[in-house]
Formats: sequence, C-alpha cells, structure tokens
Amino acid sequence: MGAGRIWDAMEVAEEARENCCSEIHSSHTTVDTSLSLPQMTPKIIELCKDLFKKWSNLDDSQFSVETISGGITNLLLKVSAKEENGNSTCMTVRLYGPNTEYVINRERELQAIGYLSAAGFGAKLLGVFGNGMVQSFINARTLTPSDMKMPKLAAEIAKQLRKFHQVEIPGSKEPQLWIDIFKFFEKASTLKFDDIEKQKKYKEISFEEVHNEVVELKELTDRLNSPVVFAHNDLLSGNLMLNDDEGKLYFIDFEYGSYNYRGFDIGNHFNEYAGYDCDYSLYPTKDEQYHFFRHYLAPDKPNEVSDQDLETLYVEANTFMLASHLYWALWASIQAKMSPIDFDYLGYYFLRYEEYTKQKEKCLSLARSYLSASRDE
Repeated sequence: MGAGRIWDAMEVAEEARENCCSEIHSSHTTVDTSLSLPQMTPKIIELCKDLFKKWSNLDDSQFSVETISGGITNLLLKVSAKEENGNSTCMTVRLYGPNTEYVINRERELQAIGYLSAAGFGAKLLGVFGNGMVQSFINARTLTPSDMKMPKLAAEIAKQLRKFHQVEIPGSKEPQLWIDIFKFFEKASTLKFDDIEKQKKYKEISFEEVHNEVVELKELTDRLNSPVVFAHNDLLSGNLMLNDDEGKLYFIDFEYGSYNYRGFDIGNHFNEYAGYDCDYSLYPTKDEQYHFFRHYLAPDKPNEVSDQDLETLYVEANTFMLASHLYWALWASIQAKMSPIDFDYLGYYFLRYEEYTKQKEKCLSLARSYLSASRDE
C-alpha cells in the first residue's frame, strides 16, 4: 500500500459486507490514540452509539470503557454497555497505532477476518471505523511466552495452526514473505532520523549486507518448496488467548495474515518463544519442535508421523526462522521512525539481526545437506 494511501473504512466495510458478513456496521469516526483513557472514553461511547443504533438512546453512564492491553502497535479497549433490558454486552474496540499503515495492509486484514471468523478463528468482526475496528469480546487470558512451551498447549497451538492453514481466503495466493521483506527493505534503507542518537545508531546498519543476506536466503528457501498456506505470520504469545475453564484456545489479531510459506509461520512462532526480551535460549529444542510437528501434521495420530515428514518440517521451520529475524528486524527499523510508541525499536532491530547472524551458518548448512540428500535419493 502506498505510504500516502489511507484506507477508507466505508469502502472496506462495504467490501466485507458483500464478501461474507452482512452485519458489519461502519462509521466515519476516528479516535485520537494519544488521548488518555478518561479523555478517550466519551469518544469511544459516541463511536459505539454511532455504530450500533440500538444503543443510540442509552445514557453514557450505561457504558464502561477499560484498557485490555496495548500491544506495541495497537490499543485494545473493552467496552461494556448495559442495555435497557438489564443485559450487559461486551465488545473489543481495537485502535490502530498511528502510521501502522506503512507496514500493514488493512484491506487484506479485513477481508481475511470475515473468512477466518466464519471458520471459527478470532473474534467476530462487528464494525469498522476511521482508525480501527470493533470485535466481539473474547473471555480469555493472553498467553505468556513461557505458556507456549508447555507440551499440552504447544500441541493445541499446533492443531489449531493446521486448521488455520486450511482456511481458504479469496484473492491472490502468492506468498507475501519476500514481497514484504523487499518492501520493508526499500523503506528501511532510506530513513532519516531527527534524533541525533537514533541517526547514529541507524547509520551502523549495513543495508548492502542485509540485502545480500535477503537474496541468499530467498534463493535457498525457494528450493525447499515449503507449501503455501494462509498464514498468521505473527503468532506470538500476545496473539494467543486461553479460556482456562473451558480449555479453549483462540488465535487473535490477523494484521499480518497473508498467503505465505508454512515454514515461515512455524519458524516465526518458534522465535516468539523468546518474547520481546529476545531471550533465544528459550527457542524450542529439536524434541520440542518434533512434538509440535506431530500435532500439526497428524492431530489425530501424532505418533504415526514419519521421520521424513518430521525432518522436512524441521528444515523448513529452522530455515524460515532466519527469514523471520530479517523480516522483524527491517520492520523494527521502520517503526523506529514511524511509531510514537515508547519502545526501543532500533535496539530491537539489532537484537533480531544479531540472532540471525548467530544462527545463520548452522541453519543454512542444515538446509543444504537436506537438499543435497534429497537430490541424491
């Protein structure tokens, strides 16, 4: 999406309605994300009354608004409305972070949400507005990075991911990974920071080197023929929710969802075991990965997966894991310039790129010996 193009909530809602979700409401309202919660609350109530006509006559005191979480790109709010019959309805209002359209294709996201929610994933899309969306409220807790490692949860995530990868989304099935990485590279390599310290840090990046790494890795991963599926692309602990009472797991937040390589979605998920602190000592061992693969490849008969299928997926995941480091490193350098959120994005760039460099030789030789062995068969 061009930097200057701000997507139109009305157009998108219209499209979503035509595609699959006739009950999506839309409003032209935008909400200033820099406001404090008390300042924002009346705006959010006004937005909900505008979107959902059945509430237009409710008194403002019938609403309550609280923060659920702020990711490093979104603000999530829980809105409760007490209706005239005494029932309470809860919803989630998601406000997009400023300038996120530089790295996120909102049209693609909203189109996917309709189909994914029809397939039982995520929250139901109820409405869209100028700079966000309203979804049904999920009563569950967000996972932590250490939760994802637990064998029972890892198996459940793997089963759900298999189902997610089977959802058909209309439109181009072209994998987006390298298209996105090259797009990020173009933007990342031409930034200029007003902050002198940031500019100095940014100047330490050798974009020529990064470009060579990207080209080399793309050539190698192309030879792996990893199946192309509709991928989540951002399966970190914050995008996984669990209702402990029902034992039900939810995938949420499909901002980065697109057709992509199966190996990338899984390798990227494994990187997220490290959390935002980038503690890569938590990256799953081969045994932990095989446990995940068994439940991904054969949810009903995990112990019957062949060694060859396990090895294939192991090579895919651990080669594309390198691409995940490059992807989020370049993403972070763009965010360092665009995002008003107080997060050390440039520091994050270096953490991801350093881990890429550290793992590169081991993973590339794994892929090369796998490819030469399968050529000799």
